[in-house]
Amino acid sequence: MSATGSLTGPPPAPAPSGRVRAFLRLVMVEHSVFALPFAYIASLTAMYLHGGSVQWWTLFLVTVAMVTLRTFAMAANRIIDREIDARNPRTASRELVTGAVSVRTAWTGALIALALFLAAAAALNPLCLVLSPLAVVPMVVYPYGKRFTTYPHAILGLAQAIGPIGAWLAVTGAWSWDAVLLGLAVGVWIGGFDLIFACQDVEADREEGVGSVPARFGIAAALHASRASHVVTLALFVWFALATDAGAFFWAGLVVVAAAFAYEHAIVRPGDLSRLNRAFFTVNGFIGIALFVCALTDLAVRGLTL
Repeated sequence: MSATGSLTGPPPAPAPSGRVRAFLRLVMVEHSVFALPFAYIASLTAMYLHGGSVQWWTLFLVTVAMVTLRTFAMAANRIIDREIDARNPRTASRELVTGAVSVRTAWTGALIALALFLAAAAALNPLCLVLSPLAVVPMVVYPYGKRFTTYPHAILGLAQAIGPIGAWLAVTGAWSWDAVLLGLAVGVWIGGFDLIFACQDVEADREEGVGSVPARFGIAAALHASRASHVVTLALFVWFALATDAGAFFWAGLVVVAAAFAYEHAIVRPGDLSRLNRAFFTVNGFIGIALFVCALTDLAVRGLTL
């Protein structure tokens, strides 16, 4: 192709593999590390209490359900928020804003992910299939939440609480209040660190009329609320441990989680948000993985068989 043609002709369509990579960047698939370990804790604990051995096919389906539902949720979030993102300097480089991913591609990926989630739910058991639409609702409501409430973080927490509860249902096909305790712990935890994350967008949110606790009440208030949320999270983890007769390794994991929370809140202050990404991504990713490793070790020591 001539130099002139390269300037005046239509740009070539992105290769399919390039679109897939861009879509995966859009939904930040690697951030499944926040919620997936807790779905595994719920699944494996239920397997230990109901049979004593790992059900690998069920665990695989739980993984598919968790990753695809999160993928749908993130794609829907990015699609719904693309105009707000375009006006926020922090998010103006996101793929739907720059055109690296088209809205059509994003919707295609979202709907494929949703179909895979529903298929995984159907393959698990009838109760999971019946309840699966209820799991989808908060995923779509969340991005709209900032348009009508100051507390979208609570909607996010509710959406994330569904994961461990659904994972337990996937194993047993029956409701469990123990799973609710773990789900609430995860929901309050994620809602709490979303309060920290929202602190970086205070000025943009106020200009756009976007609702959030930091935008309405200030960064200091949001950080205090986040600390309180994580105290509640620890209390719920303790309650879950007591309810399921957890052993020493799980309790050791809770000590690690408490230390990580203390570190997270020590490095983020109202006048210094320079280490916010470390608190949000690194520390919270570590919390999920660390507690999962401790929980798995505890279950193995107590007799969970492969």
